[in-house]
Amino acid sequence: MMRSLMLLAALACGAALDASAQYPSKPIRVVVGFAPGGAADTVARALSDPLGRELGQPIIVENRAGAGSSIAAENVARSAPDGYSVLIASPSSISVNPAINAKLNYKPSDLLGITKISSSPLLIVVNPATGIGSVKELIAAAKKEPGKLNYATSGVGSAPHFGAAHFSHVARIQMVHVPFKGGSPAITSVVAGDTQLSFATPPSVLGMVKANRLRALAVTTLMRSPLMPEIPGMLEAGLPDYAMAFWYGVFVPAGTPQDVVKRLFDAVTRAAQSPEFKAALAREGTEVSLSSSTQEFTAFLAEDAKFWVKLAKDSGATAD
Repeated sequence: MMRSLMLLAALACGAALDASAQYPSKPIRVVVGFAPGGAADTVARALSDPLGRELGQPIIVENRAGAGSSIAAENVARSAPDGYSVLIASPSSISVNPAINAKLNYKPSDLLGITKISSSPLLIVVNPATGIGSVKELIAAAKKEPGKLNYATSGVGSAPHFGAAHFSHVARIQMVHVPFKGGSPAITSVVAGDTQLSFATPPSVLGMVKANRLRALAVTTLMRSPLMPEIPGMLEAGLPDYAMAFWYGVFVPAGTPQDVVKRLFDAVTRAAQSPEFKAALAREGTEVSLSSSTQEFTAFLAEDAKFWVKLAKDSGATAD
């Protein structure tokens, strides 16, 4: 009996090793936690073609919006750890949501980071009808009528949410948060005048800025971005104590075999260095930012989480 069990275990182990050695042998699902049209969706779709060529399989982008990207993160965390379910995630999924929602059905440790792929400032944009033309004018308007200005975001716990909350804290102003299920519907509300401003990801607003349907006041990094040189940074805008950037990375379920992890890391790294991916991100004011290894990304996540968790606690945000 014992010999039979040992034989079955050996066969199962051999089958698993054989399956991972053949990886990938079918299409790969890339899950995005926000609606189409936002920054995460833009990154995922720009990456899908070059990554598919690197892996020799189709990449299927799947949008699972809601709960500040927690729905998507939980979906991937609960998927089989075989490399066929991949998450494109920001600090929202990995650091913020676990800090503000004790009822989540996943933990950050349920996800394994592969590599960071992009980095970008946020853009402070307003509806032109507000008459606000600078960061100083925005602060003055908010101080004149506290609570009158409404800012739209891609959800509670998103980078735009905490970008605005941190700004309000530094500038000592009060604004009202209006969360949506993604960057695209949030920006639609600002364009329509239902809300007045947003701290938005560049892909979700640059088109509207260029079409003069939104006015860009500043990028949220201290200095101007080389990808958006016409827009002032926070030092120039008059609020040097405020600076913020956000990133997107690639994650898989914890327990994914190391050879699959390495295959994904190598493929994502090469795909993200392709001219088409770099050009697609540059058009949206986002730059490619890769980790040197999976281990380096893990160390980065541990350090980065300190900033986002503190921001979440200081803001008093909850998932309700």
